[in-house]
Amino acid sequence: MDGVAEPWWVLHVDLDQFIAAVEIARRPELRGKPVVVGGAGDPAQRAVVATASYEAREFGIQSGMPLRLAAKRCPDAVFLPTDPPAYDEVSERVMATLREFPVVVEVLGWGEAFLGAHIGDPEALAEDIRRQVHAETGMSCSVGIGDNKLRAKLATGFAKPAGIYRLTKENWAEVMFDRPTDALWGIGSRTAKKLTELGHTTVAELAAADPDALAARFGPTMGPWYRALARGAGEAEVSATPYVNKSRSRETTYQENLTDRTRVDEEIVVLAKRVAQDVREEGRPAARVAVKIRFAPFFTQTRSVTLPEPTSDAAEIERAALEVTARFDHGRPVRLLGVRAEFDRR
Repeated sequence: MDGVAEPWWVLHVDLDQFIAAVEIARRPELRGKPVVVGGAGDPAQRAVVATASYEAREFGIQSGMPLRLAAKRCPDAVFLPTDPPAYDEVSERVMATLREFPVVVEVLGWGEAFLGAHIGDPEALAEDIRRQVHAETGMSCSVGIGDNKLRAKLATGFAKPAGIYRLTKENWAEVMFDRPTDALWGIGSRTAKKLTELGHTTVAELAAADPDALAARFGPTMGPWYRALARGAGEAEVSATPYVNKSRSRETTYQENLTDRTRVDEEIVVLAKRVAQDVREEGRPAARVAVKIRFAPFFTQTRSVTLPEPTSDAAEIERAALEVTARFDHGRPVRLLGVRAEFDRR
């Protein structure tokens, strides 16, 4: 009807196995084969999987898994090094294609974006987007449709690969309530385990949980927020504001474990210097400094400190990084070190 605005829909566009798809597009002979991308592409070295093709995932290979374990699970997989400039180039072409449509585009990363649009038939729009992205970039994508970002993001999981799915308040309970709590975007395995300890194993149980009990366990902000997630709550605003880094970080995986504490401190200083240079180039002061240590065999801890005053001074960032490093229990060999500077948000 004239004068009546079309309903607002949120679409989540997610490029299928993006990094692997870029590599396969450059090497068509790899199509249909298990492909694993990560590190220098050598499973004998310490590095983790950045992404795996669907064929590789059938062997249980997942992002974040050590390459050596991936090689054990699928000895015949093709291992390739990561190539960020190539992914940047393809991602920019995809996002430019999305901006050709009458939508608001909020870029989330290399291979995904939220779109916002007033439209009567979101499925038709999603199909047009899928067709156009493939025609202009060769990339396949899945599209989730929702009445907010949470539902659109989760809908994409049901759409993969190369499909379209709608998840709204109308079918939320039917689709989500019987699923485990870590099926929700924002709840990981550790939080799910803690929720299970409270007796909340499914989304339905979490949706019906006592908010005061959740607040007592997880804090006054996070506890009620987990309950809201289980009820499908989320923001519907899509912003075209360019993404602004919240932090800058550097990390190194060592091919041989570090066993000398002095060497650990030396490596922390090297990483802190690099982070400080990134902070200066960003032109914003750091407000917090965090250190990540992955102990052998694969146990990761992160600790941080708030700086007395936001700063871009390298010496102050190094001092803070060493201060945080001293807080760890250094009784185990170290396989990875990382330093992160979080920006002042004032």
